[in-house]
Amino acid sequence: MADSSFDIVSKVDNQEADNALNQARKEVEQRYDFKGTDASIAWSGEQIVIVANSEERAKAVLDVFQSKLIKRGISLKSLESGEPQASGKEYRIVSTLKNGISSENAKKIGKIIREQGPKSVKSSIHGDELRVQSKSRDDLQSVIALLKSSDLDIDLQFVNYR
Repeated sequence: MADSSFDIVSKVDNQEADNALNQARKEVEQRYDFKGTDASIAWSGEQIVIVANSEERAKAVLDVFQSKLIKRGISLKSLESGEPQASGKEYRIVSTLKNGISSENAKKIGKIIREQGPKSVKSSIHGDELRVQSKSRDDLQSVIALLKSSDLDIDLQFVNYR
């Protein structure tokens, strides 16, 4: 019997992220507590830039954006936001969406699988994703359950299960 396998990836659906940003932008433009504060949120290349006239307003815009991401099914583990930076009379928060698994996190996941997973399971790193193989599909299911219960600082998806 051939080995069964699946891939562990960390990807963000860019269309859903764009939709969340547009919804947040509309809400910021329409909400009464943001009137006259020059608060905005927009893409700047691959980064998301939040601008407001006070630190609290910038954090409130970030909070609105985070709630829209959650509604769109994007984990907040994928969002990396900096602290509000004063720039003249305005405050800016620069955020990025993380895609891919870093080699450091891939090694950490591989170590969890080796130490706590079933012995028949093998994992290998392929670029920014991990391939997990085993003869038993039940063992693969237990690895998925193990990783879902682990407290990792990245959002994981399990794809190409065969």
